[in-house]
Amino acid sequence: MQQRDVAKPATAVFLIAAVLLASACSRLTFIKPNVNRGHYEQIATQVHIDPRSKAHDTAFTMTQVAQSRLMSGDTAGAVSAAERALKADEASADAHSLLALGLDQLGRAAEAGPHYRRAAELAPTHGSLLNNYGIWLCSNGKSGESLDWFERAVAAAGYETPAAALANEASCAVEAGQGDRAESAARRSLEIDPTTPLALTTLAKRAYARGNALEARGFIERRLSAAPADAETLQLASQIEQSLGDTAAAARYVARLRTEFPPNSRPSGDKR
Repeated sequence: MQQRDVAKPATAVFLIAAVLLASACSRLTFIKPNVNRGHYEQIATQVHIDPRSKAHDTAFTMTQVAQSRLMSGDTAGAVSAAERALKADEASADAHSLLALGLDQLGRAAEAGPHYRRAAELAPTHGSLLNNYGIWLCSNGKSGESLDWFERAVAAAGYETPAAALANEASCAVEAGQGDRAESAARRSLEIDPTTPLALTTLAKRAYARGNALEARGFIERRLSAAPADAETLQLASQIEQSLGDTAAAARYVARLRTEFPPNSRPSGDKR
């Protein structure tokens, strides 16, 4: 949830924070007998453990291990734990999601894709998993296919970050050549959260592309106020100011770009 702006929103926290273990806890609960009930002895109900229950319990435990390892930076360990969870329960959406995140972080995006999709299919009401699959699609050359997955995420009951999913949709719609949809999604995102950075960036880009530099300036200034700047935002801000004839402001943004993001710290191909 890597090279593109679409993967930057609070999805890759990012994406880990989005894995809110979808399945219910399968741990067994034993009822202790209460011997202080007058002359009666209350007996706990006997619990029969079948292999399937053991498998579900193992899967749940290993998804917790995988999540902990992923958040602590032990990506290889997280992948191993998630694979063990899936051996116990192939239908664990959480295990598929965590395995996908781990594989993605290891640079194995092609292997991650099917697990992102399987997680979304197994838990179609969990917006975070739908959003994550949309991000994978968009980040792997399938921006057009990603859009409906973001919409499904937004429509999922109880999804806590619909503004982020809409911002992702907006950014991916630009890549898919669907400008009108991009603007619509970005504005819907800002209606929910007026400080969503990616939505503000998308609208700034769209306004600048239409030749409306003044409107673009308004969005880029809001973007810079909403979150720390990145190289792309400062570059766009300098271009907007240059088009408005404010060379001093443009120069200030360029100076910030060179100071805060030296050329050797930026992705290849962005060495301005």
